[in-house]
This record gives sequence, structure tokens and C-alpha cells, in this order.
Amino acid sequence: MKVAIVHEWLDTYAGSERVLEQLLLAWPEADLFAVCDFLPEAERGFLGGRRPRTTFIQRLPFARTQFRKYLSLMPLAVEQIDLSGYDLVLSSSHAVAKGVLTGPGQLHVSYIHSPMRYAWDLQHQYLRESGSERGLKGAIARWMLHRLRIWDRASAAGVDVLVANSSYIAERIRKVWRRESVVIHPPVAVHRFTLRRDKQDYYLVASRMVPYKRVELVTAAFRRMPGRKLVVIGDGPNMKAVRDAAGGAANITFLGRVSQPELIDRMQGARAALHAAEEDFGIAIVEAQACGTPMIAYGRGGALDIVRAPPANQPTGVFFAEQTPESIIAAVEQFEGLAEAITPEACRANAMRFGEAVFRDAMKALVARELGAR
Repeated sequence: MKVAIVHEWLDTYAGSERVLEQLLLAWPEADLFAVCDFLPEAERGFLGGRRPRTTFIQRLPFARTQFRKYLSLMPLAVEQIDLSGYDLVLSSSHAVAKGVLTGPGQLHVSYIHSPMRYAWDLQHQYLRESGSERGLKGAIARWMLHRLRIWDRASAAGVDVLVANSSYIAERIRKVWRRESVVIHPPVAVHRFTLRRDKQDYYLVASRMVPYKRVELVTAAFRRMPGRKLVVIGDGPNMKAVRDAAGGAANITFLGRVSQPELIDRMQGARAALHAAEEDFGIAIVEAQACGTPMIAYGRGGALDIVRAPPANQPTGVFFAEQTPESIIAAVEQFEGLAEAITPEACRANAMRFGEAVFRDAMKALVARELGAR
């Protein structure tokens, strides 16, 4: 059986590349394709020496640093990838990779990180942030996004099996593409984190400081809880807002960026970790649970697939219902009222559901079922 794996673009080793890494391990004989490949040499190890076959986007002017500006050409580019000689096509898609053309004798399974947010529900936010709300530039951007939506839904119809990375993304797929999907959670390197039972007297929030992470809500909440300590790890463009919300409170400690060993140490020692964002999945939540650390998380998005909140058997954390300091304060108080019922062992066991081998086995089993049904 000839296998092709199609990835969006390669420029860094991040979340979707970890999925690609596990697909390559599950199907080591596969050929690799991508819209473009500008991955630094130091980050190429997970490709196992492979050089992906790329599209004409690779050769366009300034593509190395500005390839995302060619988004309107990417549907055309991905459709030019010739996959006619392959029996199985696996695509890893958050934009256009699912749009490769396949025939009736081929099985196309597409792992969906998310439908294109900037073309659907986040269009207006995208236009504001890119300065494209008005004028000729705005008109062109709106027309481009309109055309992308038409292509996006049409290309989704050509995929045999859609795999969503969470129940939240499955619902988005149902909303924008009117398709059902199978949920297989993304792989998390849980083996890199070890269980620690001796928790210390502090809470932790570790995050990139960008607006949608809503870390300023956490610091604002702990500013009003002077008897509870908060450690804040991370940096980014929203750091000023996060510090301003803390108001110089003595119980809040900012560590900035730290090394991976220190991050893990702080994660292992925390009484609980907080997560205030609405995420597609939430790998950081799984990592904290792998350390045996309970979670206090916003109860929307991928967190609902991860954290087991009361009245679930062997709970691993609690949810707060609103992205407000008041809701976070109430959740912290709820957690402290039932902390004895949330054990490090239960948190660790919960995280093991999301291991890399679990992901590979689930994907291979899915493909085997689909091939067997043909």
C-alpha cells in the first residue's frame, strides 16, 4: 500500500508538527508533501531525514518569510499535488491541506486541527487586527475570505473521513462543513512529565502572554485573594495588561520565561494550575495533569475533553463558567473545598489517555477499519 502524508506548511516545530511526527512514526513508509517547507535545519529531526515535496508557493518572491500572505493561492497550490499513485492519503489540516484531490479508489483521512477560523467565525477579528476593515484593501480581503469559505466547504466534501482533535472542533466541523467527524485527541509527550505528590502552597499559570489566553483575568482574581499565592510563567505582547491586572500584589510572583526543566518543576509543585483560555484542545492542560497537578480551567473548548470535574468519578479539577475574575475566585474556592478528593494519581492517569502511542494506535485502527470496510 502506497501512503502519502500531506502537511500544511513547515516553518517551525509546534503543535501540528507534533501530529505530523506521530503520523510519520505510524506510517514510516509514507511520502511527505507540504505547501512549502522553510523549516530550520535544527528543527528537522522529527522528519527522519525526509524532504517534503512542495508546491509553487515555495518558489514565489519573499515566500521564506511571507508565505502566509499567499493564502489565497494555496487552494490552487494544494490541488496541484499529484497523489494519483497512492492508496492512502493522510492530511493534517488547519487551512488547506485537506483540499488535495483524490479519486474514488483512494482513502483520504484528514486530521482537522480546526476549520479556518479567520475565514469563518473570526473573520471580523482578522480584518480588524490586519487593518483591513475599510477601503480597497478591506474589500479585497472580504472577497478573498468569501472565496476561501466556498472552497473550504467544497473541499471538505471530498474527504472520506474527517478526524477532529476534540469534541469542540467536531462541533465546529458540524457547524461550518455540515459533516460528522471522529474525535481523536492530539498526541502529548506525557512521558516527559513525572508525577509529584508533594504539592506546595502556590497556584500556577504558565502561558504565552497573548490576549486570547486571558491571563490578566487570573492575576486580577488573585489580586483579590491576598492569602493565596500565584506564580506566573511566560511572556508576550499582553504582559503589560497581565501585570496591570495584578496591581503589584505581593502574593503574585512573575518569573517570565523559564527553562523547560524549571517549568516542569513548577508545574509538578503547584497546588493547582489555572487555564483561562477557550482552546481547540489544550496540550498544556494535559501536561499539568501528567505532573499530577489538578486543573482549574475555563469550562469551554477542548478543556471539557480533558479535565474530569465533579461529579465525575476520580475528578482531576474544576471548571469556571465565565471568563471573569469573580468566576475564577469561585472556582478556586470550590477546588479548595474538595481538594482532598482530587489526587495526583488520578490526574496522572487521566493524562495518560492522551499519550503519543495512544494517538498512533487510534489513527492506525481508524484507517484499518475504513480500509476493511471498502
